Order: sequence, then structure tokens, then C-alpha cells
Amino acid sequence: MAGSSILEGNSFRADAGERLGERAAALIDDRARLLGPAYRLFYSRPVHLVRGEGTYLYDADGVEYLDVFNNVPAVGHGNERVAQAVGAQAATLNTHTRYLLDGLTAYADDLLGTMPGLDQVMFTNSGSESNDLAIRVARAATGGTGIIVTSEAYHGTSYLTSGASPAMGEGFALLPEVRVIPAPDTYRLGDDAVDAASLGAWMAARYREAVDSLADAGLKPAALLLDSIMASDGVFPDPRGFLAPVLDAVHGSGAMWIADEVQTGLARVGDAMWGFERHGIVPDLVTCGKAMGNGIPVSAMAARSEVLAPFATRVPYFNTFGGNPVSIAAAQAVLDEIRDRDLMASAAKVGAVLRDGIRAIAADHPRLADVRGTGLYNAVEVVRDPATRVADTDAALALVNALRERRVLVSPSGPASNVIKVRPPLVFGMREAERFLTELAGAASDLGL
Repeated sequence: MAGSSILEGNSFRADAGERLGERAAALIDDRARLLGPAYRLFYSRPVHLVRGEGTYLYDADGVEYLDVFNNVPAVGHGNERVAQAVGAQAATLNTHTRYLLDGLTAYADDLLGTMPGLDQVMFTNSGSESNDLAIRVARAATGGTGIIVTSEAYHGTSYLTSGASPAMGEGFALLPEVRVIPAPDTYRLGDDAVDAASLGAWMAARYREAVDSLADAGLKPAALLLDSIMASDGVFPDPRGFLAPVLDAVHGSGAMWIADEVQTGLARVGDAMWGFERHGIVPDLVTCGKAMGNGIPVSAMAARSEVLAPFATRVPYFNTFGGNPVSIAAAQAVLDEIRDRDLMASAAKVGAVLRDGIRAIAADHPRLADVRGTGLYNAVEVVRDPATRVADTDAALALVNALRERRVLVSPSGPASNVIKVRPPLVFGMREAERFLTELAGAASDLGL
């Protein structure tokens, strides 16, 4: 898996000489013996977690950690509403979707109500499955096979999605019908990124170049598969609206837009329920997962009915536990929590405080060179020198591990693993923001950034 930014960027190395407690060392040995060599652990000194509550995690010694990284437990670790919904449904019925189930259709209607322009949904168990399905649907709708993604995109672990995920590294060969375009690096693009129109024109041109490359190989495009915040590429959410010209280019080529909302959906961006909404566009297909069930496996692919029809009328799709009653109960509880606790507004408010606070710290630490984000999906880029803007992988990883020692959990992103993601559960509040900023400032000072 050489070169994988998401797998190797912040992974534990047994030969790094880090101090480990006896219990942690034994668990690491057991993992290697029983799980094989493919798995990865975070941090130079892995954390042994046993409990979570809200935006806090606790290790085997009762030490508290502030979770500023995990977007899967969107409404907080150990959320009571989700736990009760799951427990009650598990004690009542859990089965597949070939029976009539009240909760399934009720949740489908509720979820689609948050996605303007989309009217049908299919359920799966993971974001990988949803993206895999969306590619198949797009191919059926267009007659094309080509898939276009950004240069450090991550879209899943199935054969099809890993073959469209450059972030997986050299161990996962891209499929021959996949083309890669650069992410809109607003920190380095200069005049091409001064406003939404300029950046949109730049990215639309890159898309058309990829379409031309497919044509040279005798292939037609089926879809642009895009995470609207481009999280694995380094987090590039702005300027708002720059994706609209790209959508025009996609439709002009006869292809579909698949909006991968696995990481950015469900109120995380703060000013909209879904990342694509910030750009004033309606995708042809939307995929979501991870945060939907707060850790319970559930995901979905939503579509415009006319896009779905060519696939769905020919393929009697069946996914044994996609949309099972227990997972749907968890998903409904998450959606209810987001609305009842107004977590979208909270994400916008707390996220703004975080970005302002990080910028204030960066003013005293110039190698924290660019702060960007929206809602509770934010990032700060670590460079060797702000004049050259050259990525500093080693300093970023040192910062990640320094924060871990201060009991604050973050992780890196981007092709050079030099972009620190600040992406906590949605229940992250002002008290947690203050603690994070205090520890970030301390770690940056200790490292001389």
C-alpha cells in the first residue's frame, strides 16, 4: 500500500521506537498475529480506547481525550437516543428489506426531504457500497464507462471504488476507465482561484481534458465522482458556487454528477444539510454513509428517478441488510437529533470560532500557513516556509502526535499528509473549541512552528 495518504499518513510503525505500555504492546502483537498485516493504527503511540461520550473518548486507564477527528459518531459517542433506538429495534425485529417495513419507507421519505431535486433512494451498508452502486447506475443511465475523480480522492474499498480512489496508493491500481483531475488547490492556484467563476472555469477545463483523454481511448464518460469538500485532497470548500460550472461541463459531456456526501453530509458543512447545496447545484446521484447511523452500518444512494430508472428497471437489486430495521432506527435517531438539537446551526457557529481561533494562532506560527473549511469540517495546512508554500509532512505529523500527547485527537489529509483535519462530532461545542485551540497553540509553540 505504498504511497497511500489515508492509510499511511498517520499510521503506527512498530519499528519507530516509541514507548508503549505493556498492555498496548500486547494488543498490538495480537492484532498483528490475528488480523494480519493489512490493518493500520493511528499515531506513533496508538490509543487504547474503551469508552466514548459526546465528543470525548477514554482510554483503558481512564484518561480523557478530546475527539476532534471522528465524523462517524455525528451526534456524539454513546448517544443515548441512538442507543435506545437501536436497542429497542434489535429487541423487536431485524430482518432484510424484502418484507414490508414501516420504518424503512418513513426514513426514506424523511431523508429525501432533505435533498431537494432527488426523489428515490436505495440503501446499502457502507459508503463504499453506495459509491459502487452509484457508478453502476451512472453507467446504465449514460452508456458510458469512464469515471473522473480528483487526484487524491477516496471513494471506498470495493474493487470498483478502490479503483477510483487515488488516495489508496500504489497498492490499488486505478481502473483503466478512470481519469484523474487535480483538486482546486485554492492555496496555490493564484488568479485561477480569485472567485467562484474563475475557479469553476479552471476546474471545468480540467474535467473536459479528462473527457478528451477518455475519448482518445475510445471511452465515454459516465460520471464525475466528487466529494464536494475534496477532503482527501486537502479540504477545499470555497468559494461557494464554484462547482456550478463544473456541473454544466459534466452534463455537457453526457455524464452524470455523483456527489459523494459520505464525509460532508448531514449538517457538517454548517450552512446546509449537504455539501453540494452550498454550491447551488442538484447532483444526479448522491451517496452518503458513515455518519448516517452514528457508527451503525447504514448508507444510501439517492437519485433523480429518471437517472435511476435505466438501472433499476433492468436490475432487481437486492442488498440483504442494506436498510435493515436496526440500522434504519439508528439513522432516524441521528436525523432527529440533528434537527431537534439544531446541530447544523451549531456546526456553523462553532466552526466559525474554530477557524478564527486557528487563524489567530497561525498569525504567531507562520508555518500554519492556510486555514480553510466550513462548518465543522476545517483544516490547517503545515508548510516548510510560507513564502514557498512547500508542504511539510514531517512537521504536520509531529503536530498530530504532539496533540495526541496533549490528549487531543486529529489526523492529517492531503497528498503530502500535511493538512491537519479538524472534523469533530457535531456535538462539539464552545468549551471543546476553547480546549482544542489552547492545545493547538501549545503544541505549535513546543514544535517551533
